[in-house]
Amino acid sequence: MPVSHPAVADSYARLSEVLPGLGVTVPESGQELPGGGGWVAASALAAGGAELEAFLAWDDAQVVRDYGQRARPDVIASFGLHRYAWPACLLITVPWFLHRRVPRYPAAHVAYDRTAEGLPLGRMAARPAGFACLPGDPAAALPGARVVADEEALRAEVRAAVAEHLEPVLAGFGPRMRRRGRALWGMATDEVVEGLWYVAHLFGEQERARQELELLLPGATKPYVGKAAFRELTGPDGEPLHTRDRASCCMFYTLRPEDTCATCPRTCDTDRVNKLLATAG
Repeated sequence: MPVSHPAVADSYARLSEVLPGLGVTVPESGQELPGGGGWVAASALAAGGAELEAFLAWDDAQVVRDYGQRARPDVIASFGLHRYAWPACLLITVPWFLHRRVPRYPAAHVAYDRTAEGLPLGRMAARPAGFACLPGDPAAALPGARVVADEEALRAEVRAAVAEHLEPVLAGFGPRMRRRGRALWGMATDEVVEGLWYVAHLFGEQERARQELELLLPGATKPYVGKAAFRELTGPDGEPLHTRDRASCCMFYTLRPEDTCATCPRTCDTDRVNKLLATAG
C-alpha cells in the first residue's frame, strides 16, 4: 500500500528515509485497513480483550528470549504500550514537525504489525480523518483540511490529535499496567517527546525539536503530565550534554536494575553524564 495521502506523504517518506525499521502506509480512500497475520487494529488494543492478550504475548516471549527470565504482567503491558505508542505518536508529530500539518487518527483508523520481516519497529497502516494546517499551506485546498490561525493553534491540534488517538488505547492497557490517569498520561507525554526528539536527531534537527517540544508541552497542558523537561548537563571537558527528565518509568529496571536509560528518573546526573558520553563515543 503506497503512502498516497498528499498531506502526509512527504513526511512519511522522509521518516522512512531516516528510520527504515518502521514502515508507514496510508490506505487508499475506501480501502480497508489490513488485518490478519500480525496486524492488530488500535481499536482492538483499546478494547482490552483477546487481541490485546495476543499482542502482549509477543512482549512476554521477547523478554524470555532476550533476558532469560519472565517479567511481571504489569511490566509486560508497559513494554507493549511503549512499543505501540512510540511509533503511533510519530504519525502525528512528524508531519507537524516537518510540514506543519497535523493529521487526526481515531483509534479505528490505525493498524499495527510488529511481526513484519525486516522492520524491527514494525509497520503501521493509518488513514487520516482530516488534518489541520496553517494559512498559506498549499495543502489547505485538499479535502479534509482545516486551517487554524497560527502556530499555537497548531500545537493545540497536536495535543488534541495525540490525546484522541491514545486515550482509548491507554484505557485498554491501563488495567494490565496497574496504572491510571496521571501515570498513564505521564507515559504518553514521554512517548510524544522522546519519539520526536530521537527522530529529529536523525533529521539533523535535534535542537529545533527541543525548542518545538518545549513550546508544545510547556506544562499545564492536560491531560499531559509536566513539561517537555529538557535540561543541560556538563561533561568533564565542559561540553554540553542534553538530557530530559521522564515523567514516567518504563520499568526496564525490573529486568536489569543496573541498566537504566539516561532520562530515567532513577538515573542520577553523574550516571547520566557517563551514559551520554558512552553513547556519543
